[in-house]
Amino acid sequence: MDGFDIVSAEDIAAGRATDAYFHRVTETLDAVDRNPPVVAEVSADQFPTGSFEVLAGLKDVAHLLEGIPIDVDALPEGTLFDGGPVLRIEGKYRDFAAYETSLLGFLCHASGVATNALKARMAAPDSTVLSFGSRRIHPSATAMIERSALLAGLDGISHVAAGDILGHEAGGTMPHALMILYGRGNQEEAWNAFNDALPESVPRIALCDTYSDEVDEVLRAVNSLGDSLAGVRLDTTGSRRGDFRAIAEEVRWELDVRGHEDIDLFVSGGLTPKELRNLRDVVDGFGVGSYISGADPIDFALDIIEVEGRPAAKRGKLSGAKSVYRTESGEHHIGLTSRSGPENAESLLQPLIRDGEIVRDFDLDKQAEYTLSDAQHVGFPRR
Repeated sequence: MDGFDIVSAEDIAAGRATDAYFHRVTETLDAVDRNPPVVAEVSADQFPTGSFEVLAGLKDVAHLLEGIPIDVDALPEGTLFDGGPVLRIEGKYRDFAAYETSLLGFLCHASGVATNALKARMAAPDSTVLSFGSRRIHPSATAMIERSALLAGLDGISHVAAGDILGHEAGGTMPHALMILYGRGNQEEAWNAFNDALPESVPRIALCDTYSDEVDEVLRAVNSLGDSLAGVRLDTTGSRRGDFRAIAEEVRWELDVRGHEDIDLFVSGGLTPKELRNLRDVVDGFGVGSYISGADPIDFALDIIEVEGRPAAKRGKLSGAKSVYRTESGEHHIGLTSRSGPENAESLLQPLIRDGEIVRDFDLDKQAEYTLSDAQHVGFPRR
């Protein structure tokens, strides 16, 4: 087959984006006309661990299961969880069996990305933090990466097509390619060409580390662009970086001593929360790439825990439908739905689908606010 090796949205919706044994089990059950009602739960840990992660990817799951005659409850997207079910399905097994692979893929990958994005966000809460990692991931997954980053409260994204899908305009300044095309010694020409060509709505952020010392290029950009310069960006290669904080401090000092306190300083290139915490008092903004887009997936599993109203689970899993509660102190409690939860605790599993109809709205801006609020509630990250 020619073209890109990408599974289509049509195949995902049709249940073909699945492991073969799910087709085998549905064929087997169909042959004997067996389709019992079950309760299935998705969880990463059976009991609370105290190590919180962010639930993401739920919007895609809702649309995946839309139209199937099942009921689904789930935590609100953006909730911090550390154990117990994040999603529960009630319905006849054959009706949703083939969708398990895609369902888990939607949740596992997005939740891992959102968790790392939130760690970056919390490492520099007063700084601008942007998602720069789309080039480190398969292009078919970029909208998921950028949505998960925005869900975690990041301030912006870089991928154009993903921005179109999400309704969030992508942002960016200039690549090293522009500087290199003008050549060594001609940095001013590159900066001025950018300034002359782009609309005023695009911030003038000059890349200042291509050929010479960062302070030298920063001061040359200031002299070249004058009042139109909004900020400078350092993306210094790791092999030449040395003490990145010392470089940033020197740039900030030399700008301030010349009366350019209003010029922002941005940095990017292989950054992790550790670097953000180390630089946040001297740097105004960060572009975080592979730490976010290359995050390890959360290891969710889907397990049948009731069949025809009777407790049922494989070894190592807990039978019976469960509820998840958030206590006033921010802790989680897992209990059977047939029993009362802790006093003054909030039940977190909420309706997502009823008889195939999505009964929840997905407003990404509101969800980001909720994520940040929930992170404060549980004290994320716990170091």
